[in-house]
Amino acid sequence: MVHFLIKRLLSIIPVLLGISLLLFFMLRMLPGDPAQVLAGQMASPEDIQVIRIQLGLDQPLYIQYAAFLKRLVHLDLGVSARTQNPVIQEIWARLPNTILLALCAITLACVLGIPAGVVAAIRPYSWLDYLVTLASLFGISMPVFWLGLMLMMLFSITLQWLPAGGIGTWKHLVLPSITLASFVVAFIARMTRSCMLEVLSQDYVTTARSKGLKEKVIIIKHALKNALIPIITVVGLQFGLLLGGAVLTETVFAWPGLGRLIVDSILARDYAMIQGSILIFGLLYTLVNLLVDMLYAFVDPRVRYD
Repeated sequence: MVHFLIKRLLSIIPVLLGISLLLFFMLRMLPGDPAQVLAGQMASPEDIQVIRIQLGLDQPLYIQYAAFLKRLVHLDLGVSARTQNPVIQEIWARLPNTILLALCAITLACVLGIPAGVVAAIRPYSWLDYLVTLASLFGISMPVFWLGLMLMMLFSITLQWLPAGGIGTWKHLVLPSITLASFVVAFIARMTRSCMLEVLSQDYVTTARSKGLKEKVIIIKHALKNALIPIITVVGLQFGLLLGGAVLTETVFAWPGLGRLIVDSILARDYAMIQGSILIFGLLYTLVNLLVDMLYAFVDPRVRYD
């Protein structure tokens, strides 16, 4: 396990380098001049040129990228051109909010999705199975921004039960968590159903039933336990996507997270903030995948890391 862990941690380095390389040059291909955005529409060409020199945008691209890597080695993500604050400081101020929202959403998705998938697998092609299938299709097909606006209109404007946006109390978490979890709960439910149907057809489940074990014991101890590995994989991947995919949800509900920070930075052409934020997302995604791989050994003793 230790050897496997060291290898996986070292493999994160080329992944982050690849992300930084693609991100750096893709940002430079976007239309618009960051110096023009910062200087304003009424700025003179001389003022814009001064800002370009301050930001280092007058240098060739390879020199800019080398300077970016040099700062990255020292864990320096640069300074935001929009706020004039260190990028790492801005990220750490927003990242806990994004992690909290993603944790609430993935917890809600697991609490609803796994039992729904198990029930659908136990009663295949029944009205319960069709209901879960219909709900899953609704969750997968529904645009996040539209669902968020509809929930806001119902619970915030019409019923006035929950706040429409912002952050503060647990009530502010309810609508963003439901909106963000809508797609994930459908995905987990469908995956759980497929895995459970496959496991329930195995010989050891038939043997357990022939021994006279209770159906609850067979479902939970024998079937669900052996179907957990693909479910854990899906949950881990979806959690990683939630960390980076909360941009629309955070924007709709004015949630002060990292996704909304990226949107504001893109509009302001703040290269340093965009690069730093997406690098952090990439790091978190690889760490979540590593955690999922390590959980395999605890769920299934047959898994070994050589």
